[in-house]
Amino acid sequence: MCTVIVSVEPEAGAPVLLVGVRDEFVTRPWMSPDRHWPAYPDLIGGRDLEAGGTWLAADPAGRRVAALLNGEGVAAPAGRRHSRGELPLLAAAAGELPALDLSWYDPFHLVLGGLDGVRLWSWNGESLAEEKLPEGVHVIVNSGWDRGESRPRTAWFRPRFARAVRPGWTTGGSSERFWGEWLDPASGAGVPWDDPRALVMRRRLPDGRVFASLSVTLVALAEEGLRYDFCPQPDDPATWHEIDTSWSTPADRVRRPRG
Repeated sequence: MCTVIVSVEPEAGAPVLLVGVRDEFVTRPWMSPDRHWPAYPDLIGGRDLEAGGTWLAADPAGRRVAALLNGEGVAAPAGRRHSRGELPLLAAAAGELPALDLSWYDPFHLVLGGLDGVRLWSWNGESLAEEKLPEGVHVIVNSGWDRGESRPRTAWFRPRFARAVRPGWTTGGSSERFWGEWLDPASGAGVPWDDPRALVMRRRLPDGRVFASLSVTLVALAEEGLRYDFCPQPDDPATWHEIDTSWSTPADRVRRPRG
């Protein structure tokens, strides 16, 4: 994932909104969001079939979402490297970044949102920084929290998300009905893929490989629940749909109640 946009408004009906854009090589296999991990039965996310982890994990009962971006810095030694894709699972399940030997991991940025706010951990291969995001709209990219607007993407999109009418909490309904004005910027707002401002991008590298935005996720957290919408084809906004966060049987729902 190469861009995460977070809106924090503690007094709103949905105090945390998150947009996650996953950029990856198009040949890397993955599965759409579901409950893919027996060790984490409460969590929903897309599964990376190469390493087994995820770029974003949501805990509907805990009203939490964790999103991962690759960072910059010193890589972990090849012989002991762990997949960073396990970090969103660990954080969403625990409600924090657990105590880990981070020297096992390549640099990363990990965003964790809950009803108590949003935290950001940044590991550069040598030291870990933790910050709590204040009220407002924030953009996190591979170089970290982009506080200014020097990058064309941040300068163009952050004001648009800030101006968009925030979705209120409604039960059910289409992605368009629930997200309203947020859906257009989350879909790239029509900015061409090769534009420096593009949130949704596609690029052919000199070796012929294609690196592109493979999906976009929208998550809203509220006392009433967790809303999770997914776009598996960012070039086609008509593919936006809500992810079912309920349990499949009444027995499951009794065993693992929400809230």
